[in-house]
Amino acid sequence: MKLSQATLSVPFLAAAAAAQATAGPYGQCGGIDYSGPTACGSGYGCTSLNAYYFQCYPGAAGAPTTSTTTTRSSSSTSRPTTTTTTTTTPTTKVTTTTTTSTPKVTTTPPPTTTSPGGGSQGSVPTTLQDGWAWVRAVASPNFHSYLQAKPTGAPGPAYLDSHTSAGQFKVSAGQVVYNRGGSTPPLYMNVENPADKTQRKLRTTFSATQNTYGAFAFQGDTLTWSVADIKRPNEAAWLVCDKQELFINTGAYLYQTPEGCFDQTIHSYGGATADL
Repeated sequence: MKLSQATLSVPFLAAAAAAQATAGPYGQCGGIDYSGPTACGSGYGCTSLNAYYFQCYPGAAGAPTTSTTTTRSSSSTSRPTTTTTTTTTPTTKVTTTTTTSTPKVTTTPPPTTTSPGGGSQGSVPTTLQDGWAWVRAVASPNFHSYLQAKPTGAPGPAYLDSHTSAGQFKVSAGQVVYNRGGSTPPLYMNVENPADKTQRKLRTTFSATQNTYGAFAFQGDTLTWSVADIKRPNEAAWLVCDKQELFINTGAYLYQTPEGCFDQTIHSYGGATADL
């Protein structure tokens, strides 16, 4: 009798596991370095938005299958070369094969850029330091625009803009930490806590105090943000709006985008310098 009960429980457990492995409406379902659910729920199909991001859309056709090959030269600071091949298949499941490598960075003292406005903003390094990363977009219209402050290293709004003034960042204990160089204290990315939790755009700023609303994390190389009192369909969704200011998108990626804004995902990059 015990053997019969154990045998009957297997289909139930399999069904439960399958349900847990299904991405929700407008949720991410594939892409380079993505490790979450790759199947969409009933009525939704997995659609490729770019090599890094696949999303569940109503009635969409089966998602392409993406394979990525990364080759490296012998130089310790050279940038990987990535080739992506996409074909369409009649299924809603995405298979992503990724070869990931982190460029080795030399530890010689890097050049620095002194920010306008006084010594309180520090001398921001322009060569990547060990333990830090650039953060940039990888899709049009902000392809290879980099996370930064203006002036460089100064408290204020967060921007996604030119590689010439890119900042260096890491995520530590749920905080996005901005490296201002030398002994200068870092800045932290802060997120607006709105009174109306249905607000579509949340402003991001850099401050000397740590963020108290939500937590940041890297999912693969993708920067995400989550908070308990806002249920986001996509924790990797960002908006780049007027003057290149960066906002958190609390809605679905590429759906009802606020006027004057563009949907983006942003990703870490380990090259020695911020380049195009």
